Amino acid sequence: MIPVWLDVAIRVVGVVVAFLTLPLVVGQAEHKVMAHMQGRLGPMYAGAFHGWAQLVADGVKFVQKEDITPRAADRAVFRLAPVISLLPYLIVLLVIPLGPNGLVAQKLDIGLFFVLAVVGVGVVAVLMAAWSSANKYALLGGLRAAAQLLGYELPFILSALSVAMAAGTLSLSGIVEAWRPWWLLWQLPAMLVFFTAGLAEIRRPPFDMPIADSELVFGYMTEYTGLRFAFFLLAEYVGIVVIAALTTVLFLGGWKGPFGLDAELGWLWTLVKIFAVSFVVIWVRVSYPRLREDQLQRICWLILVPAALAQLVLTAAVKVAAAN
Repeated sequence: MIPVWLDVAIRVVGVVVAFLTLPLVVGQAEHKVMAHMQGRLGPMYAGAFHGWAQLVADGVKFVQKEDITPRAADRAVFRLAPVISLLPYLIVLLVIPLGPNGLVAQKLDIGLFFVLAVVGVGVVAVLMAAWSSANKYALLGGLRAAAQLLGYELPFILSALSVAMAAGTLSLSGIVEAWRPWWLLWQLPAMLVFFTAGLAEIRRPPFDMPIADSELVFGYMTEYTGLRFAFFLLAEYVGIVVIAALTTVLFLGGWKGPFGLDAELGWLWTLVKIFAVSFVVIWVRVSYPRLREDQLQRICWLILVPAALAQLVLTAAVKVAAAN
């Protein structure tokens, strides 16, 4: 019998290791996928063997850059914002189940409610960075991010509630256990809404209006350099892992896979699905141009929200019919 303190320590260390390694794997994959799809030479040849050293070169570049804080900035808030941008995703990883039989750092009966609440904190870091920079481009980027995140939070939550209603629980592990393969069709609209709103939540292209380098230099990150800028990029990659993991757990069956080896290989199925969804996130970035602000809001309020509400009504109707 493993002591409680040792069990907790092992789980926390596992989450920290995943937090530090999975985003780097996704970052390297993005370099390679974009290099292939767009014919980018640098990521294909850095380090000689198929560009393996590109991510290392980027890390060395960020470490070498001078750390600058604008004279008019609110120094404490400015320096704290990159750290705050990482914390919500680290906390979310604590409750995402990797496999059956309690293979999760912290099992919560209201895990979905907890995740949705914590993910929404990300907008605070963006507003901190935008306001404290004392830069009009950063402030405009922050206001765009606030409008975007507050809007897309609604379809993000509604689509997640649909699958929670179908499973009859707010526990992430319980949702995976209740999941059935035919849900891939039944909950497909909710999955598409959740995935699209998730891209907007982490400000990935084509939902990157808060950055919009052709208009706002680099939005709320304009004044950041060196490692603090790297922290914001790391937060983006961790966000990809989190959105991919939530999509996997809620809509793709989590650890459930073929051959009836869920107990033995459940963790592997989860990781395979997470990386597959992460690939789609990268693919979308390469394939679609940035949306205008009016297009971005129109998609949210005229397409995603009605679709999420319709799916919620459908799920309720099916549950009532099944109960009778």
